Amino acid sequence: MTLSLRPITTDNYEAICDLDVTPEQEAFVACNMWSLVEATYNDGHITRGIYLNDEPVGFFMWVYESRDKVSIYRFMVDQAHQRKGIGRQAMLMALQEIQQDSNLSCIEICYNPNNPVAKDFYASFGFIEVGMDDDDEDMLAEIRL
Repeated sequence: MTLSLRPITTDNYEAICDLDVTPEQEAFVACNMWSLVEATYNDGHITRGIYLNDEPVGFFMWVYESRDKVSIYRFMVDQAHQRKGIGRQAMLMALQEIQQDSNLSCIEICYNPNNPVAKDFYASFGFIEVGMDDDDEDMLAEIRL
């Protein structure tokens, strides 16, 4: 099993848009198509397809909020590929790629506080909860570099 993160291009965007989470997860995860539109029309948005060998199995999008802060906006693994360790390995790969920028001092992620899996999953990578977002809807967690 070879896992990789690849840029989203005209050759693979449709396959990334076709990925889905389970119906129970839909309330917690934005549509990949919408995320790609956001990334196309907003500066500082980086997108990556998660690939198992040559098959797209997931999606990441992170955003440069400032020169020293990146926020992971989107992260999903297709429902057919969940519970195989792909998400854990992909998150490690994304964090390694993000940390290549030596100007960063913070990586942030947010998640619905009602998502039963998110808190423990992100904490296992070193994300520490810092409170609710400005809209008081999502929990913010960060890694200080």
